[in-house]
Amino acid sequence: MQRAIIHVDMDAFYASVEQHDHPELADRAVIVGGTGKRGVVAAANYAARRLGVHSAMPMARARRLAPKAHYCRPRMNRYREVSRQVFAIFERYTPLVEGLSVDEAFLDVTGSLRLFGSREHIGAAIRDDILTSTGLHASVGMAHNKFLAKLASDADKPQGFVSVPQDAVRRFLDPMPIGRLWGIGKKTEPRLRAQGLLTIGQLRQADPALLASLLGSRAGHFLSLARGIDEREVEARRADKSISHESTFANNLHDARQLRAELLRLTEAVMRRVREQQLMARTVTIKVRDYRFHTVTRSLSLRAASDATKTVYQVASGLLDTWLSKHGNTPVRLLGVGVSKLSPAAGQGSQVDGSLDEITARFGTRKLTRGLAMDAGKKDDTERG
Repeated sequence: MQRAIIHVDMDAFYASVEQHDHPELADRAVIVGGTGKRGVVAAANYAARRLGVHSAMPMARARRLAPKAHYCRPRMNRYREVSRQVFAIFERYTPLVEGLSVDEAFLDVTGSLRLFGSREHIGAAIRDDILTSTGLHASVGMAHNKFLAKLASDADKPQGFVSVPQDAVRRFLDPMPIGRLWGIGKKTEPRLRAQGLLTIGQLRQADPALLASLLGSRAGHFLSLARGIDEREVEARRADKSISHESTFANNLHDARQLRAELLRLTEAVMRRVREQQLMARTVTIKVRDYRFHTVTRSLSLRAASDATKTVYQVASGLLDTWLSKHGNTPVRLLGVGVSKLSPAAGQGSQVDGSLDEITARFGTRKLTRGLAMDAGKKDDTERG
């Protein structure tokens, strides 16, 4: 049976929530982000985008382009609240929901067709339910795999509704710019364009030897995507029993400040995942492996579960200090931090953490970090469930 995959992407989600909550903004350009001198744009509605404003743009430039726009700081707790409403709608139609962020997800509705009708009927029902429940619009893409469904949801935004029949894949893909292929980045795209490969169709028809010279071992992967082939499954996220991150250092560390900086960076990564899954943690664990490959773990439970980075870091740092007091300047090869005894979040979390999560989600972990974590050096990170 052919798979039925839907990709739902909320239109200008953060800015749309602000317009919904403040009807007086209905006809205005709305820009969400840091409002200070060094702030950056986290989200812009379509009226603002028509003025040239886009995500990751310095706020000072945005103000020059759109001086009459409404500017506001992110309200992550509110956005998560609306996100929970949206994801609850997804789960009415299928348990196979793979959330990519607070405002988009893949759904495998193959097993729901007999109950709810065609993938197009389900997609329309989801779109209408979201509008009725939240007052917000979503773009919906439908196809037989994730790659095509994602491209379909992007093809006619905002309020897009595009379905890609299996016999129309080439007609859909071939005119698209080469940069729409997942994994074609800023370094690869110019090399392809220099060889006259401007569209997905041109790449699909290109000489395999040329593709191998340009793309190396990834040539086959990109050629499969250009043909509309994507075998990845929709992976429904299950509740984690624990969440952890660890780093293996390129060079052993023995300086206590550097180790604490690494610990903070790892704690921030762990707690972002905790908050993304709307959880709280009660038990904190650190893992230390020295230059002799001797590994120690130490744990401590909080009196009450928390989703605050500061709280968890204070506990983890205390555990590390205890280890350091006994091992002096012993070179450290690996450092890790994890949390367990997870439970659903209750109430609002830290506004500071929420703002940091928003900026990280939009621009990556290197755009903003706490002062101590800037001391972190080169490492090989591992994320664990």
